[in-house]
Amino acid sequence: MVYTPEYKTPKSMLNKGTGFLSGYTHSLNPYAGCSFGCSYCYVRQMPVSTFRGKPWGTWVDIKQGAADVFRKELRKAKSKGPVTIFMSSSTDPYQPEEAKACVTRSLLEVMTEDPPDFLLVQTRSPLLKRDIDLLLRLGERVRVSMTVETDREDIRLRFTPGTPPIEARLRTLKQLKEAGIPAQATIAPVLPSSEEFPVKLRPLVNRICIDDYFMGDGSGGKRTRSLGVERIYQELGLEEWYSREAYRMVYERFIRVFAESDVYISQKGFEP
Repeated sequence: MVYTPEYKTPKSMLNKGTGFLSGYTHSLNPYAGCSFGCSYCYVRQMPVSTFRGKPWGTWVDIKQGAADVFRKELRKAKSKGPVTIFMSSSTDPYQPEEAKACVTRSLLEVMTEDPPDFLLVQTRSPLLKRDIDLLLRLGERVRVSMTVETDREDIRLRFTPGTPPIEARLRTLKQLKEAGIPAQATIAPVLPSSEEFPVKLRPLVNRICIDDYFMGDGSGGKRTRSLGVERIYQELGLEEWYSREAYRMVYERFIRVFAESDVYISQKGFEP
C-alpha cells in the first residue's frame, strides 16, 4: 500500500493501560497510523483514524525524538511502581517505515538500559528479527507476540494484502525460538485456516493466543461489522467463519496438538 510518512514530535509516549489492556500499566506506540492497512483493523474506527481525513493505511506519523521522551517517562513511571508495557496497541511497531526510521529500535535501546518489569511486543512483521540482539538483553522480561491469523496465503491476500507473507512470519518464529526469546503465535483475529495449522506451529512456539472480532475489537464485534469485513467472507463462501463460534473450532484443533494450558483465549493470552 502506498503511504505518506510525516514527522511529528510527541509530547508523551506512554499511555495508561485500560480496557482490553488493563493488565498492563502502559501501552507504547512508536508510530501513529499503520501502512499494513489490514481490512479488519479496529483502529480504523478510532478517533486517531476517523479524524485524520485519509484512508487507514495511507499515512504514518513517525515520532521523532521518541526515545528521549520515553526515557524520561519510563524513569518516572518506574519510580511509582512496577511497569508493564504493551507495544503496540494501535500500530505495528515493525511496519515498513521502521526499517528506515528505527523508532522502535530506539525505544528498545532505552529499555535495555532501564528495563521495565515486562514488555510484550505485538507485531506481524519479520523485521522484528533485526532487533534480536536487544530482545535477548531483556531476557525473560520480554515476550514477542507474532500475529499469524491463518496458515493460508490465499486468505491473507484477501484480508490483509499489505502484510508480510505467512511463511516469512513462521521463519521469524523459528529464529526467535533458536535464539531463546520467549514468543507466542497469536491467531488474532481468527481467519479461515486449514486443519494442519496447529501442526505447522507446534515446532515453532509453546504458547498460542486465539482471539476474534467479537472478543477483541472492544465493541463485541460492532466495530468490525461496520467495516464491511463480512462481505469478504460471503465472497469466499466462508460465512461460517464469521461467527462467534468460529474461534471454538480453531481452539479445539489446537488443544489436540498443544497442551490445553498453553492455548489462551483473547485477553488472557495478551496479559503479562
